[in-house]
Amino acid sequence: MSTRRMATKAIALVAASILAVIAGEISQAEAANKELKIGFVGVTSGPAAAWGTSNVRSMQTRAAWLNETGGVKIGDTTYDINIVSFDDQKDPKRAIAGMEKMAQEGIHYVVGPNVDDGAAAVRPVAEKAGIIYFPYAFPKELYVTPASNAVLGMIASYQSGPAIYKYLKDKRGVKTVAFVAANESDPLSQRDSGVAAAKALGLQVVAEKDTYQNDTRDFTPVLTPIVKLKPDLLVLSGVAPANAPLLIRAARELGYKGLISTETAQDAKVLQEGAGELANGFISVGGASTPEIRSPAMNEFIDRYTKMFGEYNDESNTKVYALEYILETLKANPKAIDNVEEFKRTMDSFSAPNPFMIGDNKLRYVGSTSFGQKRQVAVPMVVNEYSDGKFKTLFVGEVD
Repeated sequence: MSTRRMATKAIALVAASILAVIAGEISQAEAANKELKIGFVGVTSGPAAAWGTSNVRSMQTRAAWLNETGGVKIGDTTYDINIVSFDDQKDPKRAIAGMEKMAQEGIHYVVGPNVDDGAAAVRPVAEKAGIIYFPYAFPKELYVTPASNAVLGMIASYQSGPAIYKYLKDKRGVKTVAFVAANESDPLSQRDSGVAAAKALGLQVVAEKDTYQNDTRDFTPVLTPIVKLKPDLLVLSGVAPANAPLLIRAARELGYKGLISTETAQDAKVLQEGAGELANGFISVGGASTPEIRSPAMNEFIDRYTKMFGEYNDESNTKVYALEYILETLKANPKAIDNVEEFKRTMDSFSAPNPFMIGDNKLRYVGSTSFGQKRQVAVPMVVNEYSDGKFKTLFVGEVD
């Protein structure tokens, strides 16, 4: 009897252990966060790689941070964020393929593309598949009705250009301007808007038709006739980060003494490696943060990004915002998780604390003045001046 009782007891203990394990697994499954996929389609290779790399690295850094601290609660559900990325190689056809991939995976919110051609090319796919995307591209037709699925993720060149030219006219005595651009739709469009802005300010435009192929490496023949004109300001319209130092070096070695600027964001490390001290004084649009306005959360983001990737790109001060806007808008209206029409309805009245700036600054959608509807994220317009390997803030503005 004793042996039988012991056997019965042993069986009961084993059964209890099995039940406990099963119960524990069920409990863990119930406790596990759901996954929310957010897409990225943009350029992470080639001359413009710095633009997209800062995008996707910003998203990965912020997602890892949020997941580490418990995930993101949207409505009654908590999600871990999974960034799904696609390198479009600055090719519109690949951008379309990338957006189609996002649609196939059921992703409704995508950051990118980084250039005009790509952003325009993916529009039909995004609208058909029900995808809201945040491009870093400037054509107004992407953001004015009847378009409604694209949200500009940064300050546009036709918003920053006039501010830069006016500052240089008032503060640096600029009177004459020359423009040079790559022979592609994106930089050519930025050149045309820059020329119009300069003329509206009463500046004399002495060159506006000079172009180069994007794979050019010797810019001396391109810049020689422009340098002879001795403009007060040379604008490198829409210049890719890899080409900027080559153009700057060529201009300086030809004896150009004036100011050089661009309305595109740049990479300080690339400038330092490619042009060194010849790049000192180069003016560009920077990331949407300066040391004076950064919150502790922004400083932590920079620290986490640097630890993850071994370096930091100033442009990520802007690129950190897109994912934040997506998640905070979803928090404001959880129905938008799988319904972008709900997302759109929320945009007009949306407001949330800005975690990356000190003070009571808010995340909100703007663009009414430029597009007639709120299809742009509100980020500070920071204009930088390069000096000895670093960007220094020239001035800070904003758009409506």
